[in-house]
Order: sequence, then C-alpha cells, then structure tokens
Amino acid sequence: MIATQKDNAEEMFPLVDEDGNIIGAATRGECHDGSKKLHPVVHLHVFNSRGDLYLQKRPAWKDIQPGKWDTAVGGHVDLGESVDMALRREAAEELGLADVAPERLPHYVFESDRERELVFPYRCTCDSDIRPSTETDGGRFWTMDEIRSHTGKGIFTPNFESEFRRLFGEH
Repeated sequence: MIATQKDNAEEMFPLVDEDGNIIGAATRGECHDGSKKLHPVVHLHVFNSRGDLYLQKRPAWKDIQPGKWDTAVGGHVDLGESVDMALRREAAEELGLADVAPERLPHYVFESDRERELVFPYRCTCDSDIRPSTETDGGRFWTMDEIRSHTGKGIFTPNFESEFRRLFGEH
C-alpha cells in the first residue's frame, strides 16, 4: 500500500435522476458527504467457467468501506463519460481486463448513510489472467457457497451483499 494514496475528493461526477439522465455535477467529496446526491457507478461481476465469482479486496485507503471484499470491478462514471466507457476503463484499471464481453443487468439505486448511487451492474465469464492493480488490495475467486456462508459477517461491503442477493441470491 502506498501511504499517501487516497481518493481524489475533487474528482467530478455527473449527478443523475433514477433513469440515468444527467441533471448536474458534483465532486466526489460532495457525493460522499452524506448529502445523498445520486451519482452513477458501474459494477462488473467476473465469473470463471466453474461459476466461481471473483471479488476484490478494497484497500485500506479507500474513503468508502476500506478493507472489505467487494464486486470484482466497481467505479464511478466520470463527468463526460458513458456508462459503457466507465465499465471498460474500470475493468482495465482495476483488473487488467480488456477483452471481456459484459452482459448488462438491471440498474438500481443503492443508498447508504453516506451516499446514493445509481448502480449499473454487469456480468461476464473470464478464465484469462486477472491482474489486480494497486487500486485494489488483491482478490480471488469465491465459490457461491463460500459467499453465502460469509454473508452478514462484516467482511463484504453492504453494497456487494445487497447486490449479490438481488442478482444471484436464492429466490
């Protein structure tokens, strides 16, 4: 871990309505200060051909949920960037993935005590090399049973647990 590494509170994000229409802009700091300004994010769930799900460990320097296990790829849509552009940029930056064929899943709003996000989740299957960057604290594939048995124990982000139940949980 690089001790001076931290999130850029001045990074600009679009503000959106619940349909994803841009209605303004705000900084990362403003979006994460409890004001609940709705801003778009992308998530990529990376499965291998055995059906295991790759999770990344969030580094200790992150401003939201440091040190917890989370979606393989997750990131904000930058101002002036499309959702698809953000997904491809984040997949390359965080895991070195360039040639994935993501399937878009239904978007939804996630709200915590600090923020509101319009989440655009995707999934893909990938058996090629995953090369986690310094934006993560590494990662690994988890079986679905491992994930289910560790849910609710404080090791996953609340957003991941909620999305996992929503998208892959037992109905």
